[in-house]
Amino acid sequence: MRMVDLIEKKRDGEPLSKQEIHFIIQGYVQGDIPDYQMSSWAMAVYFQGMSIEETAELTSTMAKSGEQLDLSTLGGRFVDKHSTGGVGDKTTLLLGPMVAACGVPVAKMSGRGLGHTGGTIDKLSSIPGFRVELSQEEFLEQVKKIGIAVIAQTGNLVPADKKLYALRDVTGTVSSIPLIASSVMSKKIAAGAQGIVLDVKYGSGAFMKTIEDARRLATTMVDIGKALGRQTIAVLSNMNEPLGRAVGNSLEILEVADALQGKGPDDLIKVCLELGAWMLVAGDSVPDVDTGKKCLLQSLESGAAWDKFLNFIAAQGGDDQAVVDRRLQVAPWSLPILAADSGYVQSIDAHKIGILAMTLGAGRVTKDSPIDLGTGVLLVKKTGEWIEAGEPLLQLYGRDKESLAEGLLLAQDLVPIGSETPEQLPLIEEVIQ
Repeated sequence: MRMVDLIEKKRDGEPLSKQEIHFIIQGYVQGDIPDYQMSSWAMAVYFQGMSIEETAELTSTMAKSGEQLDLSTLGGRFVDKHSTGGVGDKTTLLLGPMVAACGVPVAKMSGRGLGHTGGTIDKLSSIPGFRVELSQEEFLEQVKKIGIAVIAQTGNLVPADKKLYALRDVTGTVSSIPLIASSVMSKKIAAGAQGIVLDVKYGSGAFMKTIEDARRLATTMVDIGKALGRQTIAVLSNMNEPLGRAVGNSLEILEVADALQGKGPDDLIKVCLELGAWMLVAGDSVPDVDTGKKCLLQSLESGAAWDKFLNFIAAQGGDDQAVVDRRLQVAPWSLPILAADSGYVQSIDAHKIGILAMTLGAGRVTKDSPIDLGTGVLLVKKTGEWIEAGEPLLQLYGRDKESLAEGLLLAQDLVPIGSETPEQLPLIEEVIQ
């Protein structure tokens, strides 16, 4: 078998066999297939696509390319959740304690962020002392003991994806649906999930800009899950506006703390109730979504989810009292952006807010870029809310005077204000299963 023949086969739109896909992935991981040939193959996939059978086989082969986590020793049914990313997306940190408080264990591996703001692991790193790296034994023992653990992805988890994603990033093939879907699902499969709930976002602040593209990606991932014997549910959610009011790592942890104590933004709570209810359904904990939402709401109202969050932080070495007392690192330089006119906030572009947050220091331009955990943007007002001229519209938190000055320029006229109440777009578009 020769790689050049398989490149030509995919270039001409022909399907690849199971053996051919194994040959490609194993050869690339082992170093037998060079980057230039793998780049050519990825471009052929970009233009010709892959069938569900091919994509499922690619996913399975990638998942088996390294370490795989066996959660069966813990008993029960484990459900993983994945978001395709957005601005102000802190759902894992709110969902995890809520779902665990309802009896479904959460054993999750998450990543660091690249782009607008940090990922789940960056946000957790803003808590003093929090350990994002645990041994597999520590990880499993914590889940057994308190029902929840969230750690950084191990270096040996799906090495094929790490190599292929880095290559796609520099060859213009990131946006291929089969390659995106196999990348996401291979990590969920390798992490031991029996059920998978996907938060597939669309809009200006999401990777998929249109609902049509988001639906295509969601459908592909659900079909992969079915083909590999994993219950998979995809929720399509709107990311034209940031989720919640906080964008930035420490700021988002504080917002999660507020939400767990019944003071969270309505949009964040609504998305978490939808995703969490499906996680409970997939975990065989409740018979339907409505029952799941009632359980999740009860976990908030009773304080059980808040207690679970604090136990989770303490179990991983974090200073839970620092969260209670709101003593997290917040940038010393801050500046309010005041409304020039009175009226209703017409829209808040998630992408532009994300760029603003990254400029202030909350995100990474490259994977090696430094990140300031205390920086970001607070949305004092959101779409549809009334504001008086001279009132704060945004609050900027910068790492230094220079970044704050640059942020000030970006923030000018960023949020339009008008006399009419704007139309509110649906937050949850549909569910695919």
